[in-house]
Amino acid sequence: MTYSDKMLRDDALSGKTIVVTGGGSGLGKAMTQYFLELGAKVAITSRNLEKLQATADELSSLTGGECFAVSCDVREYDQVVEMHEKVVEKLGPIDVLLNNAAGNFISPTENLSANAFDTIIDIVLKGTKNCTLVFGKHWIKTKQKNVNVLNIITTYAFTGSGYVVPSAVSKAGVLAMTRSLAVEWAKYGMRFNAIAPGPFPTKGAWERLLPGPLVKKFDPAKKVPLGRVGEHQELANLAAYMVSDFGAYLNGETIVLDGGEWLKGAGQFNMLDKIPKAMWTMLRKIMLKKK
Repeated sequence: MTYSDKMLRDDALSGKTIVVTGGGSGLGKAMTQYFLELGAKVAITSRNLEKLQATADELSSLTGGECFAVSCDVREYDQVVEMHEKVVEKLGPIDVLLNNAAGNFISPTENLSANAFDTIIDIVLKGTKNCTLVFGKHWIKTKQKNVNVLNIITTYAFTGSGYVVPSAVSKAGVLAMTRSLAVEWAKYGMRFNAIAPGPFPTKGAWERLLPGPLVKKFDPAKKVPLGRVGEHQELANLAAYMVSDFGAYLNGETIVLDGGEWLKGAGQFNMLDKIPKAMWTMLRKIMLKKK
């Protein structure tokens, strides 16, 4: 058995309905696949319905599970309300909300416009707040118990990090909300926890955070004491445990899954101090082309 093997028994999430924001690709897709394999029904959301539907069809075919694609911009409260209603109508009462939708890019903070800063805050912090309020208020109103919220944050939520300041600010807010509601809403039968992943390569995030020559110049594995980056199944294993009934006594916790990276050097992107000003101009052009 290795760290990339599946951890829980096949029926560990049987009978549960899970909503994964940002579930169309990357880590959200990996977690969704494992939830389906463990018997859950899963709704995945993002703004791109075409991409979502392709993922839902692929994962349903692969696992034999029920995966429902529903378009939603988590920045818009009314869209979150509508998404929630569609999922309940299609799949029944929801047991788990996984706030995974995120946005991030590297930049010297003095180069950021107010709008660029707000874009990240709106997706990460406001989007998580919108989903949490819609789902939480519904659970309170319907007196549904044994429900939980899992938030995907990052280690620089508690250390801070240069060059990704909007993300650090937003993730720190999500961390505070996780801990606060773990106490306040426990009386309603809700649990709130978070995972702070280290480097887990995904095509989209990698291209935004380490564009062009940076991926060779700053090999993330070299910053990890274990000498490697994470496998998607490792994160999926942890997430599945935390939202399952096996994790019923876990509340208000943030579990770091980073091979010891943050202990080795706080501030995941502080190493970007080594980039000369001319390279920042070149990198900005690369990122604009990818948009």
